[in-house]
Amino acid sequence: MAVEAEKRYPVPPEELARFGSLGREGSTLTVLRHARIAEKMGLSGTDHKALDLVRQAEGALTAGRIAELTGLSTGAVTGVIDRLEKAGFARRVRDRHDRRKVHVEIVPIDEERFAPLFQSALDLTVRVLEKFTPEERDAIERFQNAMLEELRNEILGDSRLA
Repeated sequence: MAVEAEKRYPVPPEELARFGSLGREGSTLTVLRHARIAEKMGLSGTDHKALDLVRQAEGALTAGRIAELTGLSTGAVTGVIDRLEKAGFARRVRDRHDRRKVHVEIVPIDEERFAPLFQSALDLTVRVLEKFTPEERDAIERFQNAMLEELRNEILGDSRLA
């Protein structure tokens, strides 16, 4: 049975420029939001996003795996892990079968303590989504998922979170 090819529609240069501009501004503002959140958590922006990646992964990760996921050098990852451990967000745990191997585990966090840092993002999302019909939201969600998939492939390649 033949698989139907995905439909493609031409993107005029001026439309691509508008989306590019929106993407850059959205990316910048997102980085700034996360930098503020990280600061309130006592972390740098890099440490905060590394913590987020490790939290999304299934189980504990080695420093080498964190380096693959973040694109940071293993030396930089060692510093990130040191700071996350010092701040109480992570701990190093020796592998039960190979004591030379060390895993990084996320320490359960006090959700109530940090929830307010993220509440404004949730509130903003609700305010914006309420302006769109359910059908329009479906299109927005499709676009977001397609962009995320392409970004994962480009940035993480074979280094998936699982």
